[in-house]
Amino acid sequence: MSVAVASKRDVNETGRETEIWVLPTEEDYLHTLLKDIFENHWRSIVFGPIIEGGAFEFRCPCAPKSVTLFDGYLTVHFGGTHFHLCIGENKGSPKNPTPEALKNRRRTSRAEIYRSFDKQGCALTWGLRLFNGHDEQLITIFFPNPFLTDTDGLADEPDWTRLATWEAIGRTYLGRELDEADRTGKGFRG
Repeated sequence: MSVAVASKRDVNETGRETEIWVLPTEEDYLHTLLKDIFENHWRSIVFGPIIEGGAFEFRCPCAPKSVTLFDGYLTVHFGGTHFHLCIGENKGSPKNPTPEALKNRRRTSRAEIYRSFDKQGCALTWGLRLFNGHDEQLITIFFPNPFLTDTDGLADEPDWTRLATWEAIGRTYLGRELDEADRTGKGFRG
């Protein structure tokens, strides 16, 4: 399922560098990617929208009961708790069709796998981000971090086995392996 995508580097407002791999935004591709992440890596991911002034970081309460697609919306359902992401064309009903401007705003228009770096050029965070047609963030999925514990504490020593999700996603969707930058950091304490 890998796609031949080249990475690019971006420097954000805080001066932090991020490497970004731009992904296809076709509904089938995003459905496959998100289904893989939520069905196979649900135990270890943290997810939610990250916007200036607010970060929502949730853990899956259990394995999803279902990951479905209907009218352009992916729904990940955990049994009561669930969420929806517009990853395709949201047509609406024949009696109440979705206006074009709203279709374009809702739908994922940018998808990217990323890793951010510390000042020494070592990877510090890894994940996936989706943005809608107005470039508003829909979701960030943080992959497990070797510098953090499962309870969001700082790890005393890096646990490089926590890069397994990053490695699996990178291999499957980017056709790449881990590199030196992934395993040389000191983390948030460094």
